[in-house]
Amino acid sequence: MNLLENTVASIRPIDAEWIAAAARRQLELTKPPGSLGRLEEIANRCAAIRESLNPTANHPRIVIFAADHGVCAEGVSAYPQEVTAQMVANYLRGGAGINALARAGNIELKVVDVGVLAPLPIFDGLISRRVAASTRNFCQEPAMSEAEMQAALETGIELAADAAAAGCDILGFGEMGIGNTTSASAITAALTGEPVATVVGRGTGVDDESLARKCRAVERALALHAGRLQSALGILQCVGGLEIAAMCGFCLGAAAHRVPIVIDGFIATSAAALAVRICPAVAGYLIAAHQSVEPGHARLLASMGLEPLLHLGLRLGEGTGSALAMGIVQAAIAAFTQMATFTGAGVSNR
Repeated sequence: MNLLENTVASIRPIDAEWIAAAARRQLELTKPPGSLGRLEEIANRCAAIRESLNPTANHPRIVIFAADHGVCAEGVSAYPQEVTAQMVANYLRGGAGINALARAGNIELKVVDVGVLAPLPIFDGLISRRVAASTRNFCQEPAMSEAEMQAALETGIELAADAAAAGCDILGFGEMGIGNTTSASAITAALTGEPVATVVGRGTGVDDESLARKCRAVERALALHAGRLQSALGILQCVGGLEIAAMCGFCLGAAAHRVPIVIDGFIATSAAALAVRICPAVAGYLIAAHQSVEPGHARLLASMGLEPLLHLGLRLGEGTGSALAMGIVQAAIAAFTQMATFTGAGVSNR
């Protein structure tokens, strides 16, 4: 078996007995039952993921995957493609939104070039796992070859394994890639069967004319590749992105190593949804950070049975939602592991 097959084979569903054990411990803590709301559900699931009633979230890491998209030739973005490389440089200099939020949350940040079109200068901290210089225009041909897709998936799997080996106990991921909301919209339509017009949004802020072009591009791509969109890997290869493939692999790899995964916005969620289609057990390891303003995001979350933690009108990407939500997950785990029990504190239980 190859790395992808081995990884999928090693993912075990979350054990309901661990959820039940964590729920019993919640009843012993000095609070009314259920009074911490969704924090209790988050802590219980993290305990089940880690198979421990003393889970931790002390070493958070967010990985940003960057790549370009050939579909930009269809005029679907408000920004030129060189912005992808420019923003990667901004991350590495520490000047982007995700850098500020990661610093605020004391979160380790990694940046990966999976397929940025413009050559990147050598930066300290850049992880170069370049598969190709952008995908192809999926309105004319598959976005990537099978070999390119496999290489990008394996990149994500390997980086998740590296994070687990480094002791990371909670992971998030984000992306950068001009044109990637068009790819995520095509993935969403293919996965959910929803009409294209209901899952295509304005992304970075395109005008009405560009939005119409974006819808037409997705419709053309779905028609062109209709015979190959029955499987997650077919969808990924035909209308996905190299960074989306890497994020999909990252979800699979994190689940294989039993690490909770905090997923970010629309593009990141499209990758997670592909991972769940490949291996349904992955859904138990996912925590939805937020619901963005992109119309397809809510549909993807619903398809996986995930309820977002935050509704803040975010649409930046980069892993910014993950950075904000990680603090909530850490608080949930802290309450679960550090709160006194009724017996230990000498407090009367009802």
